[in-house]
Amino acid sequence: MADTLSQRPRVQIVEVAPRDGLQSDAVHFSTSEKVELIERIVAAGIERVEVASFVNPERVPQMADAEAVLGELAARALPARWIGLVLNARGLDRALAAHTPEVNVVVACSDTFSRKNQGVDTEASVVTAIDVIERCREASVPVSVTLSAAFGCGYEGVVPLDRVVAVAERIGAAAPAELALADTIGAAVPPDVRARFAAVRAVIGDGVRLRAHFHNTRNTAVANVLAAVEAGVGVVDASLGGIGGCPFSPRATGNVATEDVVYLLERSGYDTGVDIDRLVAASAWLEERLGRTTPALVSKAAPFPPR
Repeated sequence: MADTLSQRPRVQIVEVAPRDGLQSDAVHFSTSEKVELIERIVAAGIERVEVASFVNPERVPQMADAEAVLGELAARALPARWIGLVLNARGLDRALAAHTPEVNVVVACSDTFSRKNQGVDTEASVVTAIDVIERCREASVPVSVTLSAAFGCGYEGVVPLDRVVAVAERIGAAAPAELALADTIGAAVPPDVRARFAAVRAVIGDGVRLRAHFHNTRNTAVANVLAAVEAGVGVVDASLGGIGGCPFSPRATGNVATEDVVYLLERSGYDTGVDIDRLVAASAWLEERLGRTTPALVSKAAPFPPR
């Protein structure tokens, strides 16, 4: 009899706690503590981890040790691929010099958010992203592009679907490995998710993977994950414990919690390849290190049914 697990659709989880989770947290993690967090995450079966951002350390001091983190990870034979986030050419220079295995570049769909976050408007960010894609292709480094504020902006309100589609079409034409739609302010609901991913897929074709990134600001992130996956998205970002959020978005709260996403998907008939018990143990370690409880729920209630 065929293994029923092998017949389940696979959804890959990209863990973002070491970057998006820690970038705005008041608790400072040393380089060694970040590496330990990453090791615990990988031990649970996560295959891709966003580990650092190559941004201005004066604006995001929690990420000042990006090169040191990549250097420590390079010395360990861990079964995962590391992602470094960049916003501009300077960040890419640093990422390539640090031999970052994969690069993620951000384009904000709202001009105001883009100026607040990256100091330039959306058009300039698109030009930068295309340059990053081309340079990474020359360096044989996979690159993904995240369209932030793809569902709404804390400054401008609803971001029109046509604008998101137009940005996605230009980025898709440059052929990154992957394109993510990010609900940076946690405004989306499942009908938005289905409509926007369908519209984006229609203009970029099947040659670029789609990825989803949700924040739980209005308690809709888990529902949005399921809507995205049911719409054919095969890669989902999540943050251990549900920590993090964008430091440049008003009243933004944390990312969707990895343990909650894994529980949802596994119980819904998808295969994530993640050991939820190890994930919950890693979340408990994270809470202890932070000195507070995190927003995640499965790590408090425990997986079901009991094992």
